[in-house]
Order: sequence, then structure tokens, then C-alpha cells
Amino acid sequence: MAIFTGISKALGGTETEKHQPQFYYGLVLKNVLVTGASGQLGSELKERTSRMNLPFRFFFTDVDTLDITNINQIDAFVAENHIQYLINCAAYTAVDKAELDVEKATMINATAVSHIAQTAVKYGVKVIHISTDFVFDGTSTVPYKETATAQPLSVYGKTKLAGEEALQAAAGEEWIILRTSWLYSTFGNNFVKTMIRLMNERERLTIVDDQWGCPTYAADLAEMVIHILQFTEEQEWRSGLYHFSNNGATTWFRFAETIKKLAGITTCELIPIQSHEYPSAARRPAYSVMDLSKTTSTFNVEIPSWEKSLERCIHKLQND
Repeated sequence: MAIFTGISKALGGTETEKHQPQFYYGLVLKNVLVTGASGQLGSELKERTSRMNLPFRFFFTDVDTLDITNINQIDAFVAENHIQYLINCAAYTAVDKAELDVEKATMINATAVSHIAQTAVKYGVKVIHISTDFVFDGTSTVPYKETATAQPLSVYGKTKLAGEEALQAAAGEEWIILRTSWLYSTFGNNFVKTMIRLMNERERLTIVDDQWGCPTYAADLAEMVIHILQFTEEQEWRSGLYHFSNNGATTWFRFAETIKKLAGITTCELIPIQSHEYPSAARRPAYSVMDLSKTTSTFNVEIPSWEKSLERCIHKLQND
């Protein structure tokens, strides 16, 4: 089901049409590089674009095919494949591990983004970069706007903010940053899949109930990215910083309760706890709900609630 205005017209098409790499209704295809393609968002993008007729040719890469910490590799790939858009889904996302692995987190989340920005300027490439709600300190009591001061608490948040700043400093007006939160998908490892597995294995689970945020179905974020590409081709490029999650707010405990209900699990007791009862290496923001109004108004989109999107994901997990 299409979530965003303008995407549904691109769905479908014959197998022959899908494998024509050069033209779209007489137009030369625009080349799009996707980094971090084996992650949750990259996998959702790959699945969706494989069944859509779009005026783009996608190049899906990961560290085994393109090392974005090596600026020479990025330069060569962009030049040789005449890339016009670059979607950076690559990130070091092991939040607790990053506290000790600062060098690697910095290389992937900050230095590599600087390399991307420099290459983008050199070849006139437009960049869509994925960032995080962890750039905030969680002291707000109302959803964070894009203009709110970023004050990350963790190495992960600090390196992601450094990546944002590197892109903005180098890439002129050719960048869009999408901050997202609590990402999950039918692909990879994530909270939803872990909770379903553990609820089926254990009699009880303790879940933190004093951290507020909003879950984001990676399939919806993928559609947002595709919508931005279409919006740019049909109307204009709108550089800037934007927030994207599903609508609403919840805690990890309430999120888990909803997963349990939608998955039809009845045998596991969920127990709410406070953050101090579940110590971790990295500090998390107590409140990281993001204001979505700039995104919805700029790109004319309607974003579904986190409950509706979670229902879609669990249905797919149980039926695929």
C-alpha cells in the first residue's frame, strides 16, 4: 500500500520494464547510489525499488563493495557510474559498543560522511543522509523541531551529529538530512523481532518504561526517501534538515506491549522498569520524540501512526 502521495503511480510494471536500465518513458534514468544497502533501510529500499517503475537506476553497495571511509573509492565509484543522487544509509549503530569503539564509530558516522560530502560537491551529486534522534539530550517535554539545539549524550549521538555538520559544511545546498528514530523492519536485527523471539522463549521480560520516543518502520522511511527523489524530479530539490518517524509517541515498554498484542502472544509477562534498573554503557535520551510538521508540509506527505505501521510489519513477518 502506498503511504505517500505520488508513489502509487510508480508501482507495478512488467519484468521487461523493470530490467530496462537506461530509459524511463523516453527519459534517461538518473543514477542513484545507496550505501549501507544490507541494513534495514537499504534492504527496504532494495525491495521496493525492485518492483517499482521509477526514472532511476539504483546501485546498492555495502562495505564489501564500497568502503565509504576511503575517499578514493567513493570518488572512483561516483565518477565511473555517473552518480547523480547518493543515499547514505551506512552507519555505525551499535550504541553501547560505540562507547569503547570511538575510532570506528567516528570513521563511519563522521569521517565517511565528510568524504561523501566532498565527493558530492566535486561531481554535483545530491545527498540524502540518514541521521538519528540520539543527537538530542532528551530534556525536552515537547517534540523536537529541526531548529532545536543538538546536545548528544553518547558517542553514537556525537559521531552522528559530527556527520550532519560535515555534510552541511561541505555540500552547499545539495544535501537533505533525515533524522529518524527507533528503526525496525522485517530485515535484520531490531527491537520488534527480538521482542517476538524473546516473548516466545521466556515467561517474563523487563522493559524500560521511562524513555519516550517514536518507532519507525523502515519500509515507511524507504518510501519517504523514494518520495523525495520523485518530488525532486517532478518539482524541485528542497535542501534541509528534516525529521521522519511514524506518528505518535510511546515508551519501550508500551511498544513491547503493542508488539505482544499484535503478534498474538499470551504466555509472556511484561514488567515495566526504570532506566537505572537496566544500566547500559551509553546514555539514552529520556525523551526524543520529533516534530514531523516540517517534513509533512514540505513534501506533502501523510505519515501513518506507529501502531498502524507496526501492525503492517508484524503481519508481513507472520505471513511471508
